[in-house]
Amino acid sequence: MITRLLHTRYRVHDLEKTVAFYRDVLGLMEVRRSESPRGSKLVFLKAPLSDVEIEICQFDESGPVQVGPDLTHLAFEVTDLDAFAKNATAKGYPLSDGPHQTPTGSLIAFIDAPEGYEVELIQH
Repeated sequence: MITRLLHTRYRVHDLEKTVAFYRDVLGLMEVRRSESPRGSKLVFLKAPLSDVEIEICQFDESGPVQVGPDLTHLAFEVTDLDAFAKNATAKGYPLSDGPHQTPTGSLIAFIDAPEGYEVELIQH
């Protein structure tokens, strides 16, 4: 029986650029680094109030990373979307869509992570 989600993996070509984005722009905490028996370089990160981790993986032997449009995204809750957007833009990562108000009154926006992965931001 499955009891909870532990982590999700995104494979990337430039491990350090991607980790810097998740750490410095999104504010995630690096939990640990390791290398798998087959040689994958792994970095695990998580949001401050979350137990679910994101595994960023570099394994060049798998070939190029190709992320198609609208293939996948991670969604994060933010306390102040406007302040987040200003900070992210100052670091070279402007919002790629939004903000938009949802029917429930939340604000949502999107930002593009390195290598084409999309991140959704939600302010309740």
